[in-house]
Amino acid sequence: MQAGPWRGLLLTFHFVLAVAMGVSAQSQPKNLPDAPQPQKTFPPPAPPASPESSSHDSAPPAAQPRVDQPAQPEAGNSASANSDNPPAASQPVRNPVTPDTDRLYKLVSTTNFVEIPVTVKDSYGKMVEGLLPKDFTVYENGARQKVTYFTSDPLAISAAVLIDVGMADTSLRKVQSGVQALQGAFSQYDEVAVYTYGNSVIRESSFTTAGDRLTAALNRIVETKRGQQSGGVPVSGGPFEGGPTVNGRPLDPSVPQIPIIPKDRRVLNDAILQAALDLSKVQPARRRVIMIVGDGREDGSRASYADVLKILLTNKISVYAIGVGPAGIPVWRKLEQVNVPGTGTGNILPKYASATGGEVFSEFTKQAIENAYSAVTLVARNQYTLGYYTQGTLAENYRDIEVRVARPGLRVTAKAGYYPLPPGRQ
Repeated sequence: MQAGPWRGLLLTFHFVLAVAMGVSAQSQPKNLPDAPQPQKTFPPPAPPASPESSSHDSAPPAAQPRVDQPAQPEAGNSASANSDNPPAASQPVRNPVTPDTDRLYKLVSTTNFVEIPVTVKDSYGKMVEGLLPKDFTVYENGARQKVTYFTSDPLAISAAVLIDVGMADTSLRKVQSGVQALQGAFSQYDEVAVYTYGNSVIRESSFTTAGDRLTAALNRIVETKRGQQSGGVPVSGGPFEGGPTVNGRPLDPSVPQIPIIPKDRRVLNDAILQAALDLSKVQPARRRVIMIVGDGREDGSRASYADVLKILLTNKISVYAIGVGPAGIPVWRKLEQVNVPGTGTGNILPKYASATGGEVFSEFTKQAIENAYSAVTLVARNQYTLGYYTQGTLAENYRDIEVRVARPGLRVTAKAGYYPLPPGRQ
């Protein structure tokens, strides 16, 4: 009877022990994931920063390597794991070098672009309109060129008007009386400079629009007389009055004192050169034109025809001429081919016009001269403009140009060639 209580107490002890062991067995798996926690505290060195890894904000920062074992960056990557170096995003190795501000928007190139003003007329001398790019063929030094630019739009004109004040008085009076017609030939969008030449070249006015300043310059020319250009007036005193002298005394007293008339010069080449140099400074988008009013005689210029022609062709300048006086008579062209020694060169206006793509209007009467002013500006303003990129070298040698039109019975006028601009001036 006494073992009953002890037996119940023993069973109760075993039950409590079993419950305690069961609870301990159930709670132990919950502590297993804590085993790898020490590895999170010392991870291996991370690779250099990359765009992909930098996008994860929750990733732990990479531990710095020990001093005796520095991390080696990957090839081609400037980022380093050393804490002494700046972050990869702040290093300028991959950034382009900022250019000089003076060169930031400066492009230097050689274009080799050739521009050709072309005039096309029918057998009656009337300008032909409505032609298309396919109607033109351009050759340079015999090789066909591809036309890459074409327009028939009218252009504003920059004109240098050269008036020969050494002509005969009758011819000069015809020119002087047609001053208003000369001014009326230009539009309000054109700019004109006026020059006179005889023994020397005088710029009467700089480039200005057709208006009061041009009228004033032309009116001053009206007052110019041929005698003021040292021609036709006998010398009544000075060193040219007598014959040869020694110490101011006649070498032979028996020789009669004959008045000597200074020779009248006609510096046409110098006048064209001066006008061409001034025209080279105007806007290239304008049509550059030299209009010569005179008989075309050249005598006494320092500049040669070849030198002046090179300046004209290099700067895209066309020469037009209105031949007055003897030059206005068609048969006179044949007579002027026979030059008398000491009298200078005959009419050289056709040479300049043919080489530069211009034209000569030979007129004799006052009305015809006035009509020729408008004819020059009409032709120069309404030309076809062709352009191509030459395949030649950058040498400054002269190059021939030939322009053809694929229609019969038409006359084409264009410059015979050109000199390329130096690379720095294109």
